[in-house]
Amino acid sequence: MLTEGFWVFAYGSLVWNPGFPYQERQIARLSGFSRSFCMWSIHHRGTVAKPGLVLALDPSAGGHCDGVAFFVGPDDAAKTLAELRERELVSSAYVEEIHDIDLRDGRRVPAVTYVVDVAHEQYCGGLPLEKQAQVIATAVGGRGPNPEYLFNTASHLAELGLEDADLTWLAGRVREMGHG
Repeated sequence: MLTEGFWVFAYGSLVWNPGFPYQERQIARLSGFSRSFCMWSIHHRGTVAKPGLVLALDPSAGGHCDGVAFFVGPDDAAKTLAELRERELVSSAYVEEIHDIDLRDGRRVPAVTYVVDVAHEQYCGGLPLEKQAQVIATAVGGRGPNPEYLFNTASHLAELGLEDADLTWLAGRVREMGHG
């Protein structure tokens, strides 16, 4: 199925930095999950010694997450899937699953989706927003400063009309702390 082309659901850095070729881009909604800073980052936005926080899809009964869906065509499918797995599955904290998403144009399609493994040691769901801000403000990892990830994600979601209230609050708070 995936080698014939596939949709991938983006809710964090993939929104503003997909890093792969795609044939179509749509605003989309995934039901049953919420976007939150619920994963310790020990590679991309933090280290083992000083973890940062990254966004993940946390199971949420009755919840939903608005994001962007990208359709990857057959010619790029195998290479893109391998690159996504290398990027997203750097630790086993994310799990690759296929979930139906609702595209803004009315279609419902299956999409590759990276969700958090709530049993993994990097899972940290339910951290108070103030604690999240304190962690994000000073963490740095292999892909750069944690505040940069927060600011880019919050601003790109807002530009798309998908403002996330928690991310907007966090961005403001981290700026107040003198970062960004």
